Amino acid sequence: MMATLILWSHALAALVFGGLGVAQLRGGAGQWPHGAFVTALFATSLWALAVAGIDAGHVAPRIAESVRNIAWLGFMLALVRRDRAGNFALGTVYLLVVAIAVMSALLAIAEMAPIDREAVVAVGTARLVFRMMTAVSALVLVHHLYQAAPASRGGIRLVMLALGAMWGADLVLLTLYYFQADWVSWLSAVRGMAMVGVAAVLMIAVHRSGDWTLALSRPVTIRALTAIGIVLYVGIVALATSLAGSYAGPYSRIAQTAIVFGATTTLMTMLSTPWLRAWTKVKIAKHLFRHRYDYRAEWQRFTDTLGMSGTQFDGHPEPLGTRVVKAVADLTDSPGGLLLVPDGASLEVSTTWNWRDTTESGGEALARYLGDGARIIELDPVRTGDALHEEQASVPTWLSDCRDAWAIVPLLHGGNLVGAIVLARPPVDRALDWEDFDLLRVAGRQAASYLAEDRAHTALADAARFDEFNRRFAFILHDIKNLVSQLTLVARNAERHADNPDFRVDMIATLKDSSDRMNALLARLSQHNAAPSEPLQPVDVGALVERIVAARKSQHPIAARVVPALALGHATRLEQVLGHLVQNGIEASGVDDPIMLSIDAQGDRVRIDVVDQGCGMTPGFVRDQLFRPFVSSKPTGFGIGAFEARQLVQAMGGTLEVTSREGQGTRFRILLPAATAMEAAA
Repeated sequence: MMATLILWSHALAALVFGGLGVAQLRGGAGQWPHGAFVTALFATSLWALAVAGIDAGHVAPRIAESVRNIAWLGFMLALVRRDRAGNFALGTVYLLVVAIAVMSALLAIAEMAPIDREAVVAVGTARLVFRMMTAVSALVLVHHLYQAAPASRGGIRLVMLALGAMWGADLVLLTLYYFQADWVSWLSAVRGMAMVGVAAVLMIAVHRSGDWTLALSRPVTIRALTAIGIVLYVGIVALATSLAGSYAGPYSRIAQTAIVFGATTTLMTMLSTPWLRAWTKVKIAKHLFRHRYDYRAEWQRFTDTLGMSGTQFDGHPEPLGTRVVKAVADLTDSPGGLLLVPDGASLEVSTTWNWRDTTESGGEALARYLGDGARIIELDPVRTGDALHEEQASVPTWLSDCRDAWAIVPLLHGGNLVGAIVLARPPVDRALDWEDFDLLRVAGRQAASYLAEDRAHTALADAARFDEFNRRFAFILHDIKNLVSQLTLVARNAERHADNPDFRVDMIATLKDSSDRMNALLARLSQHNAAPSEPLQPVDVGALVERIVAARKSQHPIAARVVPALALGHATRLEQVLGHLVQNGIEASGVDDPIMLSIDAQGDRVRIDVVDQGCGMTPGFVRDQLFRPFVSSKPTGFGIGAFEARQLVQAMGGTLEVTSREGQGTRFRILLPAATAMEAAA
């Protein structure tokens, strides 16, 4: 009875599949993989006919089953290929499954060879494991194909459902046979009836078919490859344990435990090794895909990293510079990097990400080279002397000596260099290729636009603060003007009515000085009355410092180390600058911590140091906040003292430098041009 049911169910399935194949052969090719589909139909028909006409235990039905599986896998691969070149990674996945099916057929042939009974049992167990692996792997591929097919293409989804039912029935049959071999007869009959249903679903799918060509994305392909790898891993472990159970005798349980434990330990070690994961990713991208990068995914991740201003970094919002470095570094799996930004004609380190702190400079030569050609510099050829002469000359020594530095990516916006990113060497060392250069060049331009926009916003914000400052003081200009008028009137009346000549002289001098100061303040505050440009004059810096110390020592401990020195400048402006810096030192220091002023002549420059032992400032605050107007670390400060001091020093042809450490104090250094003997005599 059961044999009759197996015969008729599989014969009917063979008839339906064969009839469908003939109908498709006469119908001609459509927009779907016609040849592969017809081949799979005839292969399935021949397999069902072999099961119906020959004993299922014979080698012919077993080989026919492998041929059927290979034919349907070829049809599925044809569905996802858009051109003749196809997708090498996808082809590799299918090739692995086909290899499993071929191995199953070879084991079926080997099982018929004249070998001893134990060997037959071992080969049969191995063949069963490989058949189960084929079914599971094929179901994984069917699942991903079903997900890749849009809902509008119902024909493809019906075909995937039919193939899923076919391999699902195979898997159920093989699994139950693995545990209870006596069930194989009625399970084979049920599978024959299931194949008739599969053929019916395929007939419906043919009538609903449209454009059957699909393209699987890279993530789907990687997931499919991973799933196949897991199936291979489980199958190999199961096969090894089965062979150990057959041949290890009384030590079979120990051998099986050792195999499972060793395989699991090896797998966990491989998965937990960052270098191995990176190496695997590089090899897959290099050998299985036509392009190294999945550009859609990489660009989405790149823009997400740049745009996530709310990302927390050490408890604080992650700054744009750090996000820029991270976004570009992630493209090439670089573990770190640093951002160089223009500072005058040179490049200075602005931000680091997973890179040790450094105070080195990029140099003027590097800034000129990157700004002229927008060329990405690979540092390994620079170290070996194989790079262009211009690259060799532009890269600073500290970068070429740093073995972790891998490449320099220029950031250009509108033809202007807004920065450069130094990338750290990735875990798997490799040379940059054309695809790396193209991607990094485009990413650099996009990152440069973010930096340029951020600087434009900062400039607009500073302009808005200046406008607010002007509006804030516009209301007091009129009062100051009235005060100046009153003081001028008092001075004129004093000249006429003061009886005491000495008093009259002192009062006149005081009032005139006050009037001059108020007029100067009015001229500086008025946006329509620019202060007249005054020529630089020799200034006795020593006398000026001693005067400031004498005036301030009653407020706070202050000392000076004075040497004779003449500098070119403006005495009033220099006194104002030193007053700002001394006041800042007093406010930052403790009550008993002294302020030190020192003077030194250095060739054609005069150096003036103002040193305190106060709370100090962070490097980030000094670099980004100290000299920005209206930004102050003091609750009641206006934030214009340091900004105005640097402006006044630069107007006198000098420079203002700052060195500060938190908890140790701050040193402001003023460098002014020294007055020559001829200028001093004049």
